[in-house]
Amino acid sequence: MNKDETKPVSEKVSDSELLQRYRQGDEDAFREIVTRYKNSLYAFLRRFVSQDDVVEDVFQETFLQLYASRDSFDANRPLRPWLFTIAANKAKDALRKMQRQSSMSMGTIADAGDFSLDEVVNILTSYETTPEDEVSAEETAQRVRQVISEMPENLRGILILAYFEQFSYKHMAEILSIPIGTVKSRLHTAVVYFMKKWKAANRGSIE
Repeated sequence: MNKDETKPVSEKVSDSELLQRYRQGDEDAFREIVTRYKNSLYAFLRRFVSQDDVVEDVFQETFLQLYASRDSFDANRPLRPWLFTIAANKAKDALRKMQRQSSMSMGTIADAGDFSLDEVVNILTSYETTPEDEVSAEETAQRVRQVISEMPENLRGILILAYFEQFSYKHMAEILSIPIGTVKSRLHTAVVYFMKKWKAANRGSIE
């Protein structure tokens, strides 16, 4: 094989190598990046925005920006946080067009002394687990979606990044352009907010 022949794209190729190949004009490398991240990115945007037509627009715009930014990206940095940074910023822009910024005061939320972290994780996991033969699980997932969709933008975003996408504090700080300390306090606030709304929603469904 000629050493200059283009190497086939595969899942074993690293993100940085794909970016390098794309910067050199290999369109197949870009298509592999899209294939590699389209499902997780689309799921992230659906949770963040929850309106299908807007999700489609933001999804397209995210990959268009990636396509146009190949020369400005540092291939030594991890691709996934950068890609989600683009998506999060575009999702926030879309939300601002759809609705006014929430005026909720962060200081009005009480401490979360009446629930455990395991409880939160179990509830959020039900968002993903919706067995067709378990109506109660589907109903729970729908209520989770409803509570998340009604959260203020900044709290919704960090909850999704932390629990569904499982980004580290460092990567969340990069994606949201905030200090790590702010990430931690905002995530705590988001969890408290979610649990208060969750319990209120469940009380309403029982009454």
